[in-house]
Amino acid sequence: MGDLSRFSINQMTVKQLSMPELVDACLELGVPGVGLWREPVQAYGVEATAKLVRDAGLAVTTLCRGGFFTAIDPAERAAAVADNRRAIDEAATLGTQVLVLVSGGLPAGSKDLHGARERIADALAELGPYAEEHGVKLAIEPLHPMYASDRCVVSTLTQALDLAERFPAHQVGVTVDTYHIWWDDNAPAQIARAGAGGRIHTFQLADWTTPLPEGVLNGRGQIGDGSIDMREWKGYVEAAGYTGPIEVELFNDALWARDGHEVLAETAHRFVEHAG
Repeated sequence: MGDLSRFSINQMTVKQLSMPELVDACLELGVPGVGLWREPVQAYGVEATAKLVRDAGLAVTTLCRGGFFTAIDPAERAAAVADNRRAIDEAATLGTQVLVLVSGGLPAGSKDLHGARERIADALAELGPYAEEHGVKLAIEPLHPMYASDRCVVSTLTQALDLAERFPAHQVGVTVDTYHIWWDDNAPAQIARAGAGGRIHTFQLADWTTPLPEGVLNGRGQIGDGSIDMREWKGYVEAAGYTGPIEVELFNDALWARDGHEVLAETAHRFVEHAG
C-alpha cells in the first residue's frame, strides 16, 4: 500500500467500528496509530481501551476532545474545567501526550467574541500546569469561521497562537487541521511561527468538498475528493519542523454508512496517494 509509518486514523473517521474492531482493522492494515474520542473510550472503558491499544502495539496519537471554555456562568465554567481535568487524566491513562481542544462558541445571547476568547485563556491558565503534571500537552484547534458562533470562537491559527503563547509550549500549543485553515493566506506563516515555538502538537487532514451538507458539521471530505492540496500543507508543517503522526479525521455521513474496514483501507490508500 505504501508508507503508513506516520499515518494515524482518527476514530471519528470510522466511528461505526467498535473499539476492538478498530484495533483489529488497524493491525490487519498496518496502521500504526489511532486518535481516540472520549465518548467511545468512556463507553468501552478508559482502562480497558488503554490495555486494548497497548497490547496491540498501537500509538494513541491524540485524544479528542477537551475545551468548551466560553461559558459565563461560574458553575458552568467550573464544570468545564473539571471535565477537562478528567480529559487530561484520560489522555494520560491512554498514553497520549496530546489533548485536542475545541474551545467553545458564544454563550447564548452573547456577541462578545473578545470576552469569550479571554475566558479560554483563563481556563488554560488553570489547566496548563495540571496537564504538564500528567505529561499531556493541550492543543488548541482553530475551527473554520463558520463554527465561530456555536462551536469555536478560535477561527485562525493566529488567534490560536496568540492564546497558546501566553503559556509554555510544553503546556499549550495548536492543532493544524487542513479542513479548518486551508482558505487562510496567513496560515503558512502561522505554521512557521508555531513550529519555531515548538507548538505544533498535532497535524490532521480532511478535505473540503462542496456543497456542504445541511448542518455543515459532517462535511469533512475524504482526502483527495476536494479542494485542498494535502502535500502542500504537509510541506508547510514539515518545513516548520513537525515530524510526528498525521491523523485523518473525517466527519462524513456517507463514509459512516459504509463498511468501516473498507473506509479505513480507502483512507489509508488516499493518505499514501495524496500525502505520502
